Amino acid sequence: MDSIDELVSRGPVVPVVVLDRVEDAVPLGRALLAGGVSTMEITLRTDAALGSIEAVAKELPEIFVGAGTVITAEDCRRVKDAGSQFMVSPGFHENLHKGAEDTGLALLPGVSNATDVVTVLQYGYSKLKFFPAEAAGGIPALKALTGPFPQLKICPTGGIGLANAPDYLALDAVMCVGGSWLVPKAQIAAGDWDAITKIAAAAQALSR
Repeated sequence: MDSIDELVSRGPVVPVVVLDRVEDAVPLGRALLAGGVSTMEITLRTDAALGSIEAVAKELPEIFVGAGTVITAEDCRRVKDAGSQFMVSPGFHENLHKGAEDTGLALLPGVSNATDVVTVLQYGYSKLKFFPAEAAGGIPALKALTGPFPQLKICPTGGIGLANAPDYLALDAVMCVGGSWLVPKAQIAAGDWDAITKIAAAAQALSR
């Protein structure tokens, strides 16, 4: 099983996490675990990201932790050193592919149109992130995009919540969805871990 298959096997929804404080990473991870969610995609959008990945990797080995918003080869090296087990990118380019190869970490590259798909297929990727899912046309666009490419397995992310996640998960090409709704910034800032546990349990209960 490769890392992306491992990620998908953990549940139907991957939490897309933005953390402003490293000290929130482990309590957040514990809250997710209490709700049955054992994955975290910690995005490189803040200065706390790398420290948060490192903290989760060291203190919560039961969580399959990865890095999101990986966009350069240097990002690949930094997240590998922090303990990341997989990487997710909003887009794709050759240097990013080289960085992924050099680190040995599995990459879930982002696509939003047919040109993107043709490009990533040339580099051997068939498990992809569809981003930004809703802004890029949502389910109708995803159906149209996967029609010519039946080999694709997709993780839509962007604008997805508990209400529309089941509609995405019902598509044959969709292997999981990414969602920031599991980890609301207000609840993280307030330390309301019980609320996050309840959200995680509802997400984990979704069927594929």
